[in-house]
Amino acid sequence: MDAMILAAGLGTRLRPLTDHTPKALIDVAGVPMIERVARRLIDAGADRLIVNTAHLAQKIEDYVRQRGGFGVEAEFSREDPGPLETGGALLAAEGLFRKDAPFFLHNADILTDLPLDGMYAAHGAADPLATVAVLDRPSTRKLLFDDDGLLGRVDETKALDLRVREPVGAVQALPFAGVHVLAPRIFGLLTERGAFSILDPYLRLAGAGERILPFRVDGHAWLDIGRPEQLEEARRRYA
Repeated sequence: MDAMILAAGLGTRLRPLTDHTPKALIDVAGVPMIERVARRLIDAGADRLIVNTAHLAQKIEDYVRQRGGFGVEAEFSREDPGPLETGGALLAAEGLFRKDAPFFLHNADILTDLPLDGMYAAHGAADPLATVAVLDRPSTRKLLFDDDGLLGRVDETKALDLRVREPVGAVQALPFAGVHVLAPRIFGLLTERGAFSILDPYLRLAGAGERILPFRVDGHAWLDIGRPEQLEEARRRYA
């Protein structure tokens, strides 16, 4: 199983901490986030890690190499001159994927105990294009799902309510939790180029009939360490 860790972010909300330390190497209880994420993915079955880098890229790559890839094969996709966002990062790293099984895509700044093995199994049973972890929590940005899967998204800060097809059954608005499982055929469906969010092709393809399904992780620990107050909360919890 391949697993890609998204580690190219600038970490602007954590400055000045991230001026000299990439966000992926910010530690929680003495363990850098990239190692926490990597070891959970490996425990779930990943035997190859693909890490995208941009800001302070060499520091991330050096750390992963010094740690022996955490015991599995490790590859790097360096983005120059800057981050390509989720979708662009995936497309840029296409050549590093084996494309013989579904794979994980996991943000490096998400600290969670959601059941990765259960999520992978659910994806395999339903065989959609993608499965995304969602968590009922306060958020101004949410994805919209109905009985057939993803159909839109809302962003209260931009007064956005985008729907790409007519709903089937009840519609639920749920915030994304930063973890995906994707079918390898996604690469043949990506027409976007440059820096772009993975939500762009998700919504385009959902409108064309592809299924992107939610995986509910309500009740599980979940922290995004991308802001100072969230990082401090994570460090308190894991002290």
